[in-house]
Amino acid sequence: MHIKKQRLLTPGPTPLLPKALHAMMASDVHHRTQDFQKIYRQVLGDLKEVFGTKNDVLPLVSSGSGAMEASISNLFRRGDKVIVCTAGKFGERWVAMTKAFGLNAVVLEEPYGSAVPAQRVADALAANPDARGVFVQASETSTGSSHDVKGMAEAVGKTDAIFIIDAITGLGTMPLDIDGWGLDVVIGGSQKAFMIPPGLGFLSISAKAMEFTKTCDLPHFYFDLKKELKSAQNGESSWTPAVSLIISLGEALKYIKELGMNKLIDNAQLLAKATRAAATEMGLELFSPGSPAASVTAVKSPQGMDSGVIVKGFRNEFGMIIANGQGSMKGQIFRIAHLGYFDFADLFSVVGALELVLNANGYAVPYGKGVAAVQNVYAEAAFPKVTVGA
Repeated sequence: MHIKKQRLLTPGPTPLLPKALHAMMASDVHHRTQDFQKIYRQVLGDLKEVFGTKNDVLPLVSSGSGAMEASISNLFRRGDKVIVCTAGKFGERWVAMTKAFGLNAVVLEEPYGSAVPAQRVADALAANPDARGVFVQASETSTGSSHDVKGMAEAVGKTDAIFIIDAITGLGTMPLDIDGWGLDVVIGGSQKAFMIPPGLGFLSISAKAMEFTKTCDLPHFYFDLKKELKSAQNGESSWTPAVSLIISLGEALKYIKELGMNKLIDNAQLLAKATRAAATEMGLELFSPGSPAASVTAVKSPQGMDSGVIVKGFRNEFGMIIANGQGSMKGQIFRIAHLGYFDFADLFSVVGALELVLNANGYAVPYGKGVAAVQNVYAEAAFPKVTVGA
């Protein structure tokens, strides 16, 4: 009761891979030397392998939002018509960004907790044949929802538009066949399933999208994708890189390659399934039951209880950091992440803590009920030939 280890259970930052954390201590290397160039080239190659694409993948010294901005400022012209999908706070960020750069945004909006259907994108493209781009979140972590990226890609692929996906929490938690589905720009972030601290954004870019750089007239200087691509071919970044993070990323990518990206995704999806099962077993209501994400599970707070009470209870009693709702959902939902360096032993403790916090605040739930639901999901996956509960 007196020692409390802090545990990150948010959709970013996420728990750090120990080897990646330790690797940062060897960051006293100059970024314009052959030693660092060797590391950087390896990281660039491993990023392509982990993303699962033949397209170039560029790391940027920024959060994922920097890579989102770069995808706009390097590829479009002022006044270009684009289709923007939004069903949460991060969809709203796409809307705000595109408008900030003077694009003509056709906004496809769905209520929080829902997702924009792929058919709405197809219909919008048919109604706006001059649209030059489509923007969406693969995983909308403000609500715990996911989008049908494959279905949307099929619609976009029939047009001259490019498809830009914020996969900052989608990478490593859901299948994203970049080359097979024709995903033109896929954006990631270091502090999500990549299991290292914040500070790096990633961006894969197709040949089709690179053609758009030739006609772009929007201002950009630091986030110059053509310049970054040219520098990367020489094993360098255009500007001073985050050396410690690049070295850390190298270890994380090595771990993901050894594990297998498919198993990293499967891990997140199985944890998400178990979290949803536990919440339902405890009589709680899922916020996004129709299109749940595997990066984070959003749960409605019991009636009459502010979700901030649950967030505070986790932090004060157990040193666990979970996320409140964002925007209009603050106080109404709480969010538990399960991506990256997160396992079932973590989830057993999280759900056990949730049972205690709920009981302490007047919502009665039998101890062990939610934990048992998690155990059942684990047992069915890990011991399929053994009778569960025997």
